[in-house]
Amino acid sequence: MSVDLPDYYFRVRENGAFVFRVDTENRQRRIELEQIANVNIKNGEIKPHGDRKLSDEDQIAIRDWMADRTALLAERDIDDIHRAIDHMNLTTHWANSRATDDQLEGITDALLLAMHDLRTVLVRKKADRLMKAARKDDD
Repeated sequence: MSVDLPDYYFRVRENGAFVFRVDTENRQRRIELEQIANVNIKNGEIKPHGDRKLSDEDQIAIRDWMADRTALLAERDIDDIHRAIDHMNLTTHWANSRATDDQLEGITDALLLAMHDLRTVLVRKKADRLMKAARKDDD
């Protein structure tokens, strides 16, 4: 195990993390994790654990982690969308070349509704962006 452990450990959970201070400076030379805060990424809230007061160093480390985590989650969202596009292409190929009539009957309505919903949202958002750009050009 590495001798240079981080000062903080973030146990990721949905919407954030539990924050622990890493302690290796004890008599048993064991790694101890002391919970110091709960973090909510969605609303930016940092709650000290119990009656604890967070130091400036704690606050900085937590806010840095929150910024890094938010960026990572945004990257994952875009990666998921690119994967969805790949899956749509693979689905098209499957439907065209390998799917049986029974398989197509089982998925066609659900897939058409999902695609219609997605198309509606994408067209509306594209129109909004175009209108916004046109208003900027007029200014």
